[in-house]
Amino acid sequence: MSRYRGPRLKKIYRLGALPGLTSKRTKSGSDFKIQLCSRKRSQYCIRLEEKQKLRFHYGLTERQLLKYVHIAVKIKGSTGQVLLQLLEMRLDNILFRLGMASTIPGARQLINHKHILVNGSIVDIPSYRCKPRDIITTKDKERSKAMIQNYLASSPHIYVPNHLTLDSLKYKGFVNQIIDRKCIDLKINELLIIEYYSRKT
Repeated sequence: MSRYRGPRLKKIYRLGALPGLTSKRTKSGSDFKIQLCSRKRSQYCIRLEEKQKLRFHYGLTERQLLKYVHIAVKIKGSTGQVLLQLLEMRLDNILFRLGMASTIPGARQLINHKHILVNGSIVDIPSYRCKPRDIITTKDKERSKAMIQNYLASSPHIYVPNHLTLDSLKYKGFVNQIIDRKCIDLKINELLIIEYYSRKT
């Protein structure tokens, strides 16, 4: 299944707040989830919904998400927590978390167009897995810096989680450590996602 490219607000109305997918708000001015009260949702439907929320927030294809689940299962620790950490340490998500892009799709575009450097080298793979002590910068070109400057100016009070540090004057970000689960602000039950895939495989 390919990456979703349809109306983004439609997914917010259906699944709830997805800050990585779009910075737009619902018409009411606050993100909310439409509750289908007329029918009772099955356990499968609830698990599927949680999986879709994760997938759309991080901008993954079904194949990509399944690959991350398989990797998480093999790593020691809570599989759900490891899955979220793997996704959070992707380069496109790191840029979004630093405020250097307004959405994850926007961050992906910057990376694909070779505006982003990791430890001084151009990285054009959005799924690149960042590690502690990595340094994220922009190319030393006016166009690259201007785009990042616009993103940072549009969200001056963005919350940068503890595992990252932003030097906005130098358009530079630092990865301090692997993110802690409590710093992941996406409202999601990762255990339901693991259950969903355990019943599918």
